[in-house]
Amino acid sequence: MTTSHTIAVLGLGRMGGAMASRLAAQGRDIVGWTRSGRTSAAVSSTGDPNEAVAAAGLVLLSLFDAQACRQVLDGVRGSLRDDTVIVNTATVAPAEAAELARRFGPSYVHAPLIGSVPAAAAGDLRILAAADQDALNRARPVLDTLGTVRQVADAATAAALKLIANHSLAGAVLALRDSLRQADALGLPRAQVLDVLELGQLGGLVARKRPFLLGEPAAPTAEFTIGALAKDMALLAAASDTPVRSAAGPDDALAGPEADIAVAATAPAAEEAVLEPLRAYVRGHATGDPTHFRDAFLPTAHIEGIRDGAFVSWRLDEYSALFLGEPAPDEPARSRRVDTLDVHGTVATATMTLAHGADTFTDVFLLLRADGGWRIANKAYHRHG
Repeated sequence: MTTSHTIAVLGLGRMGGAMASRLAAQGRDIVGWTRSGRTSAAVSSTGDPNEAVAAAGLVLLSLFDAQACRQVLDGVRGSLRDDTVIVNTATVAPAEAAELARRFGPSYVHAPLIGSVPAAAAGDLRILAAADQDALNRARPVLDTLGTVRQVADAATAAALKLIANHSLAGAVLALRDSLRQADALGLPRAQVLDVLELGQLGGLVARKRPFLLGEPAAPTAEFTIGALAKDMALLAAASDTPVRSAAGPDDALAGPEADIAVAATAPAAEEAVLEPLRAYVRGHATGDPTHFRDAFLPTAHIEGIRDGAFVSWRLDEYSALFLGEPAPDEPARSRRVDTLDVHGTVATATMTLAHGADTFTDVFLLLRADGGWRIANKAYHRHG
């Protein structure tokens, strides 16, 4: 059987549309379809995915998740030619990728992408491809038009590597967010801060995302969204069974899932109210006045840790009784800082480091918002001798 040169692109969203346009511009015969009904002026499209794949020698999927991939592929399976190669670029979990490879056999190529819309348009994607060699050889001319192919062992590995790549992107967004929050706290002009950040390790991200970071009304269309990154980080956390600190957390809910990931870097720091009980706690240590602890903690709070080799669990009044209303003799040499603060609606967690003479304490707090204010519900500590 002679293989058709037609390529069916299923999914004409940001990436799918960019890849279809790139292939069409390179002289490929493209027919597109998308579940939303979105069309691309650069390629011909159809309202029936079965019509799109019936004449295609290669089917290129650009869909949001594994569920969409399964639904679309199951829907067109009866229309696929015997010699049709399926190239799936979706970001899915490793187990999902392996299941799709088993379901569709030796003609299936799992090929997640590293790069966003500009890279797709320029043919500069990095493609992690896993497939039987014959299927990959047949797909290679199309993939080479879109970017540089790196062959990996199997579909699950390709999917896992893509999630790791996106995790590094989430880390960069978090690092940028932390830098901007610190700069805001110091009263530095945003544009000047971005100029300096462009000189360092975050330079590429800052340069590409400057319109979003400055909140310009004419910022371009999102290339990679907060919702997509949140989905990928959830997949990674589930697959690795290891906590993932996502750049798309509750603080970014106001931006919306369709906002560009750079908008997550501009999320403001936690409201001052959630910091107040932590500051009251610091004042209690600095002055030795237990009144500040009663302001900081809920009346039902417990303070727990290891003291002189034994576990202790103090009620608030017992803890407060340890302070006699006078600062420690070496108070000028002591220091305290809030290291982390994560707010989740009406609850928050925080960590603090206290350098008290020969001892350093790591304090871990659970805070609650109730009756219009924040209070510390419980504290646990570790003492470093």
